[in-house]
Amino acid sequence: MTKKTVFSGFGGQGVLMMGLVLAVSAMKEGKNVTDLPAYGAEMRGGTANCTVVISDQEIFSPVSSSPDYAVLMNNPSLIKYEGMIKRGGIVFLNSSLVDLEITRDDLEVIKIPLNDIAKELKSDRTINMIMLGAFVTKTGITTLDSIMDGLAEIVKDKKASVMKLNRIGLERGAEYVLKGA
Repeated sequence: MTKKTVFSGFGGQGVLMMGLVLAVSAMKEGKNVTDLPAYGAEMRGGTANCTVVISDQEIFSPVSSSPDYAVLMNNPSLIKYEGMIKRGGIVFLNSSLVDLEITRDDLEVIKIPLNDIAKELKSDRTINMIMLGAFVTKTGITTLDSIMDGLAEIVKDKKASVMKLNRIGLERGAEYVLKGA
């Protein structure tokens, strides 16, 4: 099993963090992993993307010309990556910001109003965790508990309240997918 995912959006949306958390989580589960981040010189507000490959076999290249999954946080990301996604792949869209429609009919599209959910939680900083919760729940690539373990590994000294808020974000994303909303 080899699964390739591209995460893309504006800098500051937590795109690179989503990829890193997913990669560390899968690695802690004993899977082979690559994480290839890229971002514009502007960083916050510029473009950012990363490709994460997770496999139970050796990975020969971190580059993914045809990802199985795409997490697209804004319109420019949809425009750039829609044509690259593998036939039958799954696209996760931040429907709070992405107002363009997918033109392909061979992809499953999951629309999640991330900014709206984050407002309900009173924290824009949960947007990436909401998306990651939805992504993990839909794909089964890892678990929410594993994501929290990976996150804890990365942000070792964060306050318990921040970790609790991240967990709530993950759970809200998972709930959204499970309800089929």
